[in-house]
Amino acid sequence: MSQAKPASRIDFDQWSQLAKRDPESFERQRSALLDACIARASRSHQDRLRRLQWRIDRVRDTASNPMAACVAISDMMWTTFHQLGEVYQQLAEARLPRRSARILPFRPR
Repeated sequence: MSQAKPASRIDFDQWSQLAKRDPESFERQRSALLDACIARASRSHQDRLRRLQWRIDRVRDTASNPMAACVAISDMMWTTFHQLGEVYQQLAEARLPRRSARILPFRPR
């Protein structure tokens, strides 16, 4: 695997073999692929994506094993999803009710 491929063309088996055979190369290529994906995002989203990736990397660094990291990252995702749902619900409840008004006729001049 010489170059990082676009995310839509990732060959899991190839990446898995690389991780087993050469973990340092795997990490370098994984990092390069993530950096390339973040760079393709709009400028307004890049900082937030970098911060998110930093958090994910810290979870991976501190997890006792890859499965524990996967579970912790999945929990992060679901927590964020539920928070988004709560915000959506609050916005839906905050909508002002539609009010009807009496229309006044204008007299011609």
